[in-house]
Amino acid sequence: MVKEVGKKIIAQNKKARHDYSIEEVYECGIVLSGTEVKSLRAGRASLIDGFAMINNDELWLSNVHIPEYTEGTWNNHAPRRERKLLMHRKELNKLHAIVKQGGLTLVPLSLYFKDGRAKIELALAKGKKSHDKRAALMERETNREMSRELSRRNSGKSER
Repeated sequence: MVKEVGKKIIAQNKKARHDYSIEEVYECGIVLSGTEVKSLRAGRASLIDGFAMINNDELWLSNVHIPEYTEGTWNNHAPRRERKLLMHRKELNKLHAIVKQGGLTLVPLSLYFKDGRAKIELALAKGKKSHDKRAALMERETNREMSRELSRRNSGKSER
């Protein structure tokens, strides 16, 4: 069997970058059953409403939807079950201390295969207020307009 090489993205949580300000990003392994892996290889998953929490010094992923494998039998998995995440103990202890202080949460950003192994990108994030979201949208729009104007001037075309 040929060994997979590279990164294949399965699902991304684009709304997380809009709803939260990202402080730090961590890569974690994820413990999956056989039918979950087959369903992920088919490119089916949803990270919307997902979050991670620390229970009994272990990291758990909740509310991530991996649909049942269509060719699965009686031993198919539950779509929204809690899944254990794999992280180095040192990083986990540091993360636990930060999250325990309050104000920050763990949000999944993307789910992917890296060299054939399922990985998840977790972000230590702080929730944005609605005025912060509007300010970020306005800033992105002004940056886009400035880059358009610069490219227009560099190409020799002007508005007049």
